[in-house]
Amino acid sequence: MILKKGTQVKIIYGKDKGKTGEILEINKKLNKLKIKSIGMIKKHLKPTKENKGGIVSKESFIHQSNVKNLDQNKKEKKIAGKK
Repeated sequence: MILKKGTQVKIIYGKDKGKTGEILEINKKLNKLKIKSIGMIKKHLKPTKENKGGIVSKESFIHQSNVKNLDQNKKEKKIAGKK
């Protein structure tokens, strides 16, 4: 399965099952992906000169075996429809 930044994927396993999103970041060593607004966690940040601090929601990594590539399926359907 070819996954690139910006590819549309569907979650097939886990608490966000059935949701779709765009890949934001890829960690090739751990085979994990960050997907826009999927796998949200709460992060506690200390206040600094630049940041106010507090509790921030952000995306966490999801293993690539738990996602299905939607863009690839659309391409295969277009090719199959032409024959």
